[in-house]
Amino acid sequence: MGLALYGASSALLVEAGLGLEPWGVLHQGLAELTGLTIGVVSIIVGAVVLLLWIPMRQRPGLGTVSNVFVVGIAMDGTLALVPDAHALGIRIPLLVAGILLNGVATGLYIAARFGPGPRDGLMTGLHRRTGRSIRLMRTAIEVAVVATGFALGGTVGVGTVLYALAIGPLAQLFLRVFAVPSASSGGSTVVAAGQPEQAILRG
Repeated sequence: MGLALYGASSALLVEAGLGLEPWGVLHQGLAELTGLTIGVVSIIVGAVVLLLWIPMRQRPGLGTVSNVFVVGIAMDGTLALVPDAHALGIRIPLLVAGILLNGVATGLYIAARFGPGPRDGLMTGLHRRTGRSIRLMRTAIEVAVVATGFALGGTVGVGTVLYALAIGPLAQLFLRVFAVPSASSGGSTVVAAGQPEQAILRG
């Protein structure tokens, strides 16, 4: 559910046309370049990033592999169902809804504890291999994907900035909302395993 909602929320950001999350900028740019749908591009990029886990000795989980396919399929499905929005009075609510739902989706999929997304694993893998902070690795990766995506025609705008500012607090909030009891916690509720920094799939 979390992964499907993540794809749907990303599609709302595309429909709003006011700026995408960092990885979304890259996906849209590549879609413009190749003529493929943004969902298909998301799947291809996710698969390529997953291959980068091999030299870093990262182990994917069920959620990792599912992420590659489910998010892209949900994106294309949502884009096919949601009509094009042209009026700013519609696009702004779409942007806000997309960011909020993205936070909900992040909390759901991480709380499930079936493994991080390919892009999250790339970030944490580089952190372990280089000894650099997760914050630095995340920033470096996101700057690179935004710059590349923008150069290819991806949308960067106020939505990109709002996403960057809001997704961390939203992800942390919904991680707590959807936290499930740990098997070793004696029934007490704990926040899902996974660092808050990992809560941003493409942001």
